[in-house]
Amino acid sequence: MSNHTRASKKEPERKQRENNRVKTLETSQATIIDASNLILGRMASIIAKRLLQGENIIIVNAEKAIVSGKKKAVVKERKEFLEVGHPWKGPFHYRRPDRFVRRTIRGMLPYHQPKGKQAYKRLRVYIGVPDELKDKPMETLPEASARKLKCSYITVGELAKEIGWNPEAAK
Repeated sequence: MSNHTRASKKEPERKQRENNRVKTLETSQATIIDASNLILGRMASIIAKRLLQGENIIIVNAEKAIVSGKKKAVVKERKEFLEVGHPWKGPFHYRRPDRFVRRTIRGMLPYHQPKGKQAYKRLRVYIGVPDELKDKPMETLPEASARKLKCSYITVGELAKEIGWNPEAAK
């Protein structure tokens, strides 16, 4: 009679990865854009075009970007969109401001083509300004500025809180 217990079997040794660092963009070659008071859609279309031209872009202060429209209408539309899909199968909807902005830009790229995927990899989006980028020069996009916006608006950070993002849990 043979003894078939799990404890008697030796598990195969797994190979350890030598280099398990997160891929980061070279900040010296990347353009850093401050999203404060920029209209999200206009900013996203400009950035998508620049990404397709081969530029590396880092966006900071994603939570301060602006979505134009009445607050109730924007939140209602977003909550209705969250109901689309299945919790296990997708599509999965982001609630964090940095992911929300990143996904908006992805919608303006030919993401299912190789050039679109490569362009998307050249994009980094952050909530606030990371410590390593604080002393770097930042630019803004005057053509996407909300300075002349006459209608009401909501920031991406406020919208994210309305649809379920908890900024305290991220810390």
